[in-house]
Amino acid sequence: MSADLSHISTWVFDLDNTLYPSDAEVMAQVDRRMTEYVARLLDLDHENARKVQKDYWRNYGTTLNGLMANGQVPDGRDFLDFVHDIDHSVITPDPELARHIRDLPGKRYVYTNGSLKHAEQICDKLGLHDCFDDMFDVEAAGFKPKPHLEGFEIFSRRFDVKGPESAFFEDSIRNLKTAYELGWTTILVRARPGPRDEESAGPDDHPDHVHFAADCLKTFLSTARTKDQAA
Repeated sequence: MSADLSHISTWVFDLDNTLYPSDAEVMAQVDRRMTEYVARLLDLDHENARKVQKDYWRNYGTTLNGLMANGQVPDGRDFLDFVHDIDHSVITPDPELARHIRDLPGKRYVYTNGSLKHAEQICDKLGLHDCFDDMFDVEAAGFKPKPHLEGFEIFSRRFDVKGPESAFFEDSIRNLKTAYELGWTTILVRARPGPRDEESAGPDDHPDHVHFAADCLKTFLSTARTKDQAA
């Protein structure tokens, strides 16, 4: 049965492991560069740097937020520029996904814990550069990353987002929980079978705060019932 999204007029998409498949070699590169950054910054070996990195991710929402909260990095932009300096050739353009997103009625946004530059580069490689009304990165959120409520509130004020009319597509279960509590319709984009990023939900995950779960974003969008179809 297709998802009924005929009440939705604002479409919000996470970036990494959501707009492109989880098996693309993107976040693995970012993850390695995060470990390298933490090791250099705190003068740690690889093992201890990775432990700090993951502890901060679990306790603060992102590694960057942990570094900033502990006064270890004064400007998050340096961190973001470093960790997102990756090889984007691993991303395959997806014209079918682009067509489905363009067809969505209403406003369309990217909401990412990464940087604006990273979002632009990813969307350019995917062929989604003209699919969105705007992009909102962690710096625009005052470095208050998902799942923290403050970032969602800043995003909602900026774009006049109304919860009951909004859909949020994410690979992270904990980020979707905040959106659910705000009254948004939540769509979990699950990881493909096999190795996956710690943030991404597994192939069988579907917690109570997720309205719909999708194994393929473009397939889900191709079958969802939208306002235009309901008219």
